[in-house]
Amino acid sequence: MNTKGIKIKNITKIFGKVVANKNVNFEVKPGEIHCLLGENGAGKSTLMSILSGVYTPDNGSIFVDGKRVNFNSPRDSIKHGIGMVYQHFKLVESMTALQNILLGNSKGIFSKTKEKEKEIRGIIDKYGFDVDLNKLVCNMSVGEKENLEILKVVYRGARVLVLDEPTAVFTPQETERLFSVMKKMKEDGCAIIFITHKLDEVMKVADRITILRKGETVATINKDKANPQILTELMVGRKVNLSINSVKSKLGKEILRVKNLKVKGSEGLEAVKGISFSIRAGEVLGVAGITGSGQKELCEAIAGIIPIEDGNIFFENKDITNIDSTKYFEEDIRLSYIPEDRLGMGLIGDMGITDNLLLKNYKKEKGVFLNRKSSYNEANYIIKEFEVKTPGIDYPIRYMSGGNIQKILLGRELNSNPKLIVMAYPVRGLDITTCYAIYDIIIREKQKGSAILFIGEDLDVLMAISDRIMVMYSGEVTGIIEAENTTRESIGLMMMGRKDIGEEYVNEVC
Repeated sequence: MNTKGIKIKNITKIFGKVVANKNVNFEVKPGEIHCLLGENGAGKSTLMSILSGVYTPDNGSIFVDGKRVNFNSPRDSIKHGIGMVYQHFKLVESMTALQNILLGNSKGIFSKTKEKEKEIRGIIDKYGFDVDLNKLVCNMSVGEKENLEILKVVYRGARVLVLDEPTAVFTPQETERLFSVMKKMKEDGCAIIFITHKLDEVMKVADRITILRKGETVATINKDKANPQILTELMVGRKVNLSINSVKSKLGKEILRVKNLKVKGSEGLEAVKGISFSIRAGEVLGVAGITGSGQKELCEAIAGIIPIEDGNIFFENKDITNIDSTKYFEEDIRLSYIPEDRLGMGLIGDMGITDNLLLKNYKKEKGVFLNRKSSYNEANYIIKEFEVKTPGIDYPIRYMSGGNIQKILLGRELNSNPKLIVMAYPVRGLDITTCYAIYDIIIREKQKGSAILFIGEDLDVLMAISDRIMVMYSGEVTGIIEAENTTRESIGLMMMGRKDIGEEYVNEVC
């Protein structure tokens, strides 16, 4: 019997009244890429935190190469060759790649840096890492930072690698490079635990797949016995429609025109650098780009939240440049904004649905007193129409799931019958069933004649749901292309700065 690798047996972890893991069983073997799937709250993060020594299980056992071990800290996990690469990078931005790798390493502080660098370069050559050791982290792309994090844990002796949503904001080209590194590590006998919500990636790289649901192990299956539909049904526990039924709408008049827009970010640097585009009624303009390319600042400028340095924004041919968002209702600017930070900017967590609706509805009130009854009725409508799961309309929304919070935000914004909807990552971090419910909502609003600016991460979804796709890189537009006439690879190249692919569309609205 082969006992090599990691085996988790009957692991249980409870936080107060919440059972995060219940008798979970999982194993990964050397030379295997093992995907771990599950909806939000299924217990994936807790299980990996136990494996990496962050949490101690209440019950159950962990075996490394057949021997039972106890991890009381991340250091114990690292000593047994387990390396965790988190979604949020743990790098020092002001240091070089080499300095980050050597920082806090356990190979002796008195050994020569040149000898260490030679050893690291050997690992880079062996696995094909895309890392420039002399480059400052602050100048690296997301893909380069991910490679650096993996290189760091491999240098420290990891033979079991845990990757938590590593491709969430990658270009297709960066994803392929990562998969190439993973394949070489697998061939060298490393075990890789790959956590992702992208089922096409699972089908591409996995050897075996384990699915968690509500804290328990549902199944472990070989990839050749799986497909996206089977995996989704195992995650959710019922049949799910995974199709996006987008339709061509009859385009109406121009709703939004942005011309030569320049906006500064929170650090005072120019985040949006003179971009121009327009959206018509009944049209979805998708926006693709690596996180931090100016998408957030663009949305906030259109929504009237941050000032515009230069350029103009027109709503139905009316110049609304630098009009405060609080005046939008008075000016009959029917714009709804779904921010990236749904609790920080969109809603107040300590309030219930009714009070969160009052935050927007009070602008419509003409009397001295607020009409809570209308907001109360609207809250009940949103619960029913958007299938919000809540103990009651006054239950603090911070205790609800991310999907239910997002549905409340969508319900509030869409109930105002907007002509323009600005959506920044509306499905980020949500369960697959909620994602597809929101895609249906977007298509429904498009058919009603709304103009929609949709900032997204999943290129396949952007291509399916958008009429046109605008690609941003470092605050600039590298192309605006028809969604039905493009490919993931073309979009990926534009996300990396290539302007020649879609340049014929860039100036069409100038």
